[in-house]
Amino acid sequence: MTPQEMNSSQWIFGYGSLVWKPDFVYQRRKIGYIKGYKRRFWHGDDFYRGDKENPARVVTLVEDQEACTWGVAYEVADAQIKEALRYLNMREVVLGGYVTEKVEFIPQEKSEDPLVAVVYIATSDSPSYLGPASDQAIADQIAVCKGKTGHNMEYLFRLADFMRFSCPEAKDEHLFSIEAAVANLYQNCAAVQKAIILGTV
Repeated sequence: MTPQEMNSSQWIFGYGSLVWKPDFVYQRRKIGYIKGYKRRFWHGDDFYRGDKENPARVVTLVEDQEACTWGVAYEVADAQIKEALRYLNMREVVLGGYVTEKVEFIPQEKSEDPLVAVVYIATSDSPSYLGPASDQAIADQIAVCKGKTGHNMEYLFRLADFMRFSCPEAKDEHLFSIEAAVANLYQNCAAVQKAIILGTV
């Protein structure tokens, strides 16, 4: 995005790690969703949650006119815009292999109007794109990966917890099926494993 395209205020929609770890200064945040996309663990990450030998599984958006994806929109304003987009360009584009799109974001609060937001999407053209796999295969991959910012399982658990507690009215069968498959790998140890990964014990 060029400086000429910037307004005095810009909204940025996050649906993966941005929902709990934006790491940029913002004015306010709103929980809500976008239509026409479904969230899938089809993208590879060899830096934050994995490495070159064992790329992690992280989410991207796949077009689906019947679907919607829940997440968080952040408003950045004035000087914050340039700094936020510079940071996100490195985090999402350079290191993540994502591209930007503009989408309509619909707030969770019924009284609030939709707004236009920027979103980062990893397409199948990206060298890091992994594509579809069974829930079990994705879970097996997530269970063993770790990168610069932590375990791939932490990424999965935090995203599932966001959906569970922040937008309980929403459905994401793909996400929760993979969470269940990872839990099954550890059986009775799943709760302890999750607590260790999330740093709550």
